[in-house]
Amino acid sequence: MIKEKLKVVRDEIPQHVTLIAVSKTKPIEDLQAAYDAGQRHFGENKVQEMVEKAKQLPTDIHWHLIGHLQTNKVKYMAGFVNLIHGVDSLKLMEEINKQAKKAGRIQDILLQFYIAQEDTKFGLNLQEAMEILDSQSFKQLKFIQVCGVMGMASNTSDHNQVASEFRTLKQFFETLKQNYFQDQPCFKEISMGMSGDYPIAIANGSTMVRVGSKIFGGR
Repeated sequence: MIKEKLKVVRDEIPQHVTLIAVSKTKPIEDLQAAYDAGQRHFGENKVQEMVEKAKQLPTDIHWHLIGHLQTNKVKYMAGFVNLIHGVDSLKLMEEINKQAKKAGRIQDILLQFYIAQEDTKFGLNLQEAMEILDSQSFKQLKFIQVCGVMGMASNTSDHNQVASEFRTLKQFFETLKQNYFQDQPCFKEISMGMSGDYPIAIANGSTMVRVGSKIFGGR
């Protein structure tokens, strides 16, 4: 039962950590059940799926786009998505900025970093992120707000490796905070940790965990 599973996860998560229920591929009824149990933050991987679900569900849901985002899909969600987690290029930022301007809003984003030892994962390294943030092009983007960082650890049973990768992301966050966002209270999120490793992520500074199968069951 989704309500009970949600409670189990919630009880393990400190108050300052936001729980994002990863609802990709799940039917509307499952999301509604989680919503009825008090869940308000939902994460989707695909823009089209999120758009369809948003039309059918209550308007006070906070939608998180957590998958790899293509520039041509930004326009479909620019009016309502709360936070875009997987931003890993200046080109994507420019498109998000353009569509947010059209929608008349400031779009919150996270910078996605590559911290895993796996080729299937996406993300920036620290130098690439700093080059973007130093660039004139970035400084002209008035309709996006960088709220923190996001990363995915390697899919491994080696907890020490996972913890080390999460610590790396926390260090990236601290470096960027110090050098670029010291006077910006909105730069506060570290989105890391999923169903298999969120306790390790929280122990290493996560402020947002993305939990799917522990709430909704396997896909």
